[in-house]
Amino acid sequence: MSTLEFFETEVHSMTRESDSVLSLALRHPLGEDLPVWRAGAHLDVLLPNGLVRQYSLCSDPAAKTWRIAVLREPAGRGGSAYVHDELRPGTKIQVRGPKNNFALDPAGKYVFLAGGIGITPILPMVRAAAAAGADWRLVYLGRSRTSMAFLGELATYGDAVHVHADDESGIYPLAGLLEDPAGDFEVYACGPGPLLNVIQKLADEWENPARLHLERFAADPRLAAEVHAPQVGDHAFIVETNGGIEVEVPAGASILEALERAGMAPLNSCREGICGTCETTVLSGKVDHRDSLLSEDERAAGDTMMICVSRCRGTRLVLDLG
Repeated sequence: MSTLEFFETEVHSMTRESDSVLSLALRHPLGEDLPVWRAGAHLDVLLPNGLVRQYSLCSDPAAKTWRIAVLREPAGRGGSAYVHDELRPGTKIQVRGPKNNFALDPAGKYVFLAGGIGITPILPMVRAAAAAGADWRLVYLGRSRTSMAFLGELATYGDAVHVHADDESGIYPLAGLLEDPAGDFEVYACGPGPLLNVIQKLADEWENPARLHLERFAADPRLAAEVHAPQVGDHAFIVETNGGIEVEVPAGASILEALERAGMAPLNSCREGICGTCETTVLSGKVDHRDSLLSEDERAAGDTMMICVSRCRGTRLVLDLG
């Protein structure tokens, strides 16, 4: 994983995909090629109102435009409302990425599970699996068909796709699909937290739970409590910027919180170590990683960190904060 810079895109078009989902086609303002990406990738999107949000790419990686889809969330923090109510074609938008924390690994057999807007990272995976000639199936769950995006596109795959609407058929029997403890299929799932918690519980009984690959929109509340709870050995330390500014980080505060109290405004979104928006280059110092994104190799390298949850193992970190 690398720290990427924001660059400008333009909203080319907007399409109503369901009663609550709006898709945006993004292109380079000068018609140049956009960076390449693989199924499972997402963008950090800096909306014109100043909010940073993460959206999965759900277009064809070979297309000249990128597509993201935004679910209107009445109880959200303002990002989806802005996109649905105020954004218009022709608007310039800053994006960073693509990043991929949910990459599709090669396999001979897949089961894809999508709940609601969780279809967005899964849709390119379905395309990739079909193009590779893999054995695959998709179960797409939603409250109602009117709430579910991209049904027309998915219909082209015939019986490989099962669309399940709760208002038509009740709760889908996940146990029947995932009860095989010695199965030879890889499972990729994205959707609301309660759905993923049920899937995780079923996968915990498998002989090889590593066959399950999840992408969450928000941290599991249990894990979120753990990463923010004080831990034995937590201590105060100094963060120094590459410009020479020093900020003390108390034992009971995150680096992000300390920087904000000092008048700085690092980009951030989830504040739970799951989105990667606050990823910051480490110039010197030892990091106590507490995020849910970096691999073991990336943690061992120690050259980047998520400042919303991770800390310092020593007394000083020097960070590239511009």
